[in-house]
Amino acid sequence: MPEPKYAIAMGDCTITGGMFSTDSYSTVRGVDKLIHVNFYLPCCSPKPEAVIDAITKLRKKGCLSAWLVKHGLVHRSLGFDYQGVETLQIKPEDWHSIAVISYVYGYNYLRSQCAYDVAPGGLLASVYHLTRIEYGVDQLEEVCIKVFAPRINPRIPSVFWIWKSADFQERESYDMLGISYDNHPRLKRILMPESWIGWPLRKDYIAPKFYEIQDAH
Repeated sequence: MPEPKYAIAMGDCTITGGMFSTDSYSTVRGVDKLIHVNFYLPCCSPKPEAVIDAITKLRKKGCLSAWLVKHGLVHRSLGFDYQGVETLQIKPEDWHSIAVISYVYGYNYLRSQCAYDVAPGGLLASVYHLTRIEYGVDQLEEVCIKVFAPRINPRIPSVFWIWKSADFQERESYDMLGISYDNHPRLKRILMPESWIGWPLRKDYIAPKFYEIQDAH
């Protein structure tokens, strides 16, 4: 098949395994565990109009991704989600400069920041949902940025000085997963007490059998 090649996951069973995913040994919980997926189309089954819209968005690609390619900035497109929002992978060492560029480009609103453990013993991911509000709230441009860090000594540049709303969110990611956000002005635990040992949302975390509740604050 000639380029470009795209993989579109069509239908809930393809995306998540559907109703068969919980009690069947022969069902994979999402085709993206086997191949890279560029676009997700939920429902069972998607209408032809939705398929055409997905292909159109894939052909156009994301505005930010195209701009980064034009200026030779390193990144990797991870495809589009079911809402048509493109996800980009950025290396930790490139994230601060690309974050500044994204703000200048018009993504002046950090809608959310979160983090997750990719797999036990694997990478940790810090996720940023950016929104560009230029032509009104009914014509938003959104992009999702994923920055992966190694499990041992994970360090990612803080974007607090670009988007102030990252303050508590980066602290929560540090508190739950142990990701250090360099140059954050007050990086410390926000949900757990300072004396807590370990990172509760890591998949290999072992919860203590007992903890002194009075030490919490």
